[in-house]
Amino acid sequence: MSTALVFPGQGSQAIGMGKDLADQFPVAKAVFDEVNDALSQKLTDIMWAGPESDLTMTANTQPALMAHSIAAFRVLQSEAGLSLDAVAYTAGHSLGEYSALCAAGAIDLQTTAKLLRTRGNAMQAAVPAGEGGMAAILGLSLEQIEDVLTNSQVDCQVANDNSPGQVVISGTAAGIEQAAQSLKEAGAKRVVPLPVSAPFHSRLMQPAADKMAEALSQAEVKAPQVPVVANVTAQTVKTPDDIKRLLVEQVTGRVRWVDSVSFMQNNGVTDFLEIGTGKVLSGLMKKIDREVTITAINGSDDIAGYKSHQ
Repeated sequence: MSTALVFPGQGSQAIGMGKDLADQFPVAKAVFDEVNDALSQKLTDIMWAGPESDLTMTANTQPALMAHSIAAFRVLQSEAGLSLDAVAYTAGHSLGEYSALCAAGAIDLQTTAKLLRTRGNAMQAAVPAGEGGMAAILGLSLEQIEDVLTNSQVDCQVANDNSPGQVVISGTAAGIEQAAQSLKEAGAKRVVPLPVSAPFHSRLMQPAADKMAEALSQAEVKAPQVPVVANVTAQTVKTPDDIKRLLVEQVTGRVRWVDSVSFMQNNGVTDFLEIGTGKVLSGLMKKIDREVTITAINGSDDIAGYKSHQ
């Protein structure tokens, strides 16, 4: 059995995330306390009590999701005996790549929290509210969508290749609207505007990429203890310089989730653990491969279930 750890991205957040872990496991509480200290903010107040409008602010969402993921990961290590030696790969969806790098020992927890606060602020500031957007395209292949976007010359691009039949595009509000019409004419079953505050993973995020290049140049990054699969290449990234470069590229580049999952499966992974808030990745990965074995580790009940099967 070969195991990979995968970490969720934005959209998985929920009020109360991680609270039962903090209440029951000192190692989890220590993670949340360290993130609070790193940000000089009681982020856990927002995570556990809301309001939801504050939690969904990108600058809060990103470190919050990472904190829950790393807290659950540390509990798995301390309570269920999960060892990095038994992990073949880590990977994360968008901001989840930071969680994957933290779990793999490439970036320490405080640095990861600070980088994600910078990333969230930079992404929010890159494009004025209302000028950009994202939409999920259902019912067309990636290749069909790419052809439509190229031929119609709209100001948007593929942002996430999430699963067969679910591709997300990102760009200007006008570009998304024009693309939606062209994609429907090409046979898309649905075009679903996403409730996001900015056009993530598009060229419009270049100002945020520049800020992340500056922040990462000053951050201490080590070689990961296990291979980390990068979003933009769907290949492993092993050196600190490459990690930094690909995290910068990721801000404007495509999240190649289908290719990332296939890469891990083709290299022997048989079991996946989705660590953190929600089960979004579990759902996507079942669409990529109906037979995939994936277990979501969210709270204390999941930890107990995982432990009982060891």
